[in-house]
Amino acid sequence: MRRFKPAEAALSLGVLALGLGVAGVTATLPSEGGYSGIGPNFIPGVVGAGIVVLGLWLSYEAFAGGWRNAPPDDARARGEHEFNAAAFGWITAGLFAHMALIGWAGFVIAGIALFACIARAFGSLRVARDLGFGLVLSLGVFVFFVKLLNVNLPAGWLAPILGTAGI
Repeated sequence: MRRFKPAEAALSLGVLALGLGVAGVTATLPSEGGYSGIGPNFIPGVVGAGIVVLGLWLSYEAFAGGWRNAPPDDARARGEHEFNAAAFGWITAGLFAHMALIGWAGFVIAGIALFACIARAFGSLRVARDLGFGLVLSLGVFVFFVKLLNVNLPAGWLAPILGTAGI
């Protein structure tokens, strides 16, 4: 038997309020489209409408006896693992290293550091392999964005080798 849970109702109404807020802000955006006929308010309007529908659906479920097929409240019953402080620390260190390095050393170097830290958080002990994969992935993303999409990412220390967008 399902029963009403205040937390489900609060979250449902919060999602509905978020959707209404997005819709309200979207209504202030200009609607006239350029050559495509679609204005800058189209996609935010679609997203806002989706959030409102989701909020209404969740609210109906919450006030009609509780969310159906909700996972159990106990983390062990859901099959979740205990909090891993070391993994959390490696991921946090990787994010901070990326933020610190991207403007100074460049996108590729920052990406290498981030990839290596994330791999370590997932249990990898092969540092050289992780640095190599990080180099390949970061370099691939850099070349795709800078050379193909003409988006200027910071090259940093590798600027003499990699160049910049539009070259």
